Amino acid sequence: MYLTKEKKAEIFAKHGESATNTGSSEGQIALFTFRINHLTEHLKRNRKDYNTERSLVKLVGKRRNLLDYLIKTDIVRYREIIKELGIRK
Repeated sequence: MYLTKEKKAEIFAKHGESATNTGSSEGQIALFTFRINHLTEHLKRNRKDYNTERSLVKLVGKRRNLLDYLIKTDIVRYREIIKELGIRK
């Protein structure tokens, strides 16, 4: 499996406040970005996998909603996470 418990904990430890704080906006955005990158690579190999394509679009929308929330609440944290993950607006 591409996303193990250890990998998830590592993502939340790096981008969130701690490995156990899985509800932080930055941690969720980082996790969604990891999953989006994985699905993008999968779709490059399997062009006709429409279920995965739908899942990818839903994930991008969820990440966008979290980023919109973050930009309204704390613009500095938003700019940091955008730069750190290499997300383009």
